[in-house]
Amino acid sequence: MSEEMYEPTERTVPTRGRDRASYDRALVHSILDEGYLCHLGFVRDGRPVVLPTLYGRSGERLYVHGSTGSRPLRMAGAAGDGIPVCLTVTRVDGLVLAKSAFHHSMNYRSVVVHGTARDVLDEAERAAALDVLVEQVVPGRSADSRRANAKEMAATAVIALDLREVSVKLRTGGPNDDPADLDLPYWSGVVPVSETLGTPVPADPSPA
Repeated sequence: MSEEMYEPTERTVPTRGRDRASYDRALVHSILDEGYLCHLGFVRDGRPVVLPTLYGRSGERLYVHGSTGSRPLRMAGAAGDGIPVCLTVTRVDGLVLAKSAFHHSMNYRSVVVHGTARDVLDEAERAAALDVLVEQVVPGRSADSRRANAKEMAATAVIALDLREVSVKLRTGGPNDDPADLDLPYWSGVVPVSETLGTPVPADPSPA
């Protein structure tokens, strides 16, 4: 497998819709860089748990942070070698409305990452990871805000997940209407979906 592609594994090859799967490294990076909210899945006391949280990408590594009291972060620290996780990121690009309810769908791009999340103990890496997380949400903001002090750093845990077992799945295009439905009087097509940031609302009081 070339440097431009991730190596498919048993866990990253879908059982259905294989024509929608991709292992293209640049595509993975572009989807991850466009978002900042992920869902982190892990097993706690024998039961699956999935939590929404912020993430940041630095090269071939993702960072997630939280309170030192956060359960997945505590588990990663206690495990020593880390904990098995599955992290997902999804971008919805359109609502696909078909003539029939059965063929309704969505246009989307999703990334699924399998791996072992480890506790970041090196202080320099932890500080850099927090900058990465801030930059993921608002590029340039890490240089335009106070960095975490010693007390805040002590209360913050960071876990790292390397991009090794990674896949993309996506859908594009219009509805797949059945030929027999094409003359039905129902509207069909795609409603585009996009994320729009509004006008910033300053805090009160704010000097700027």
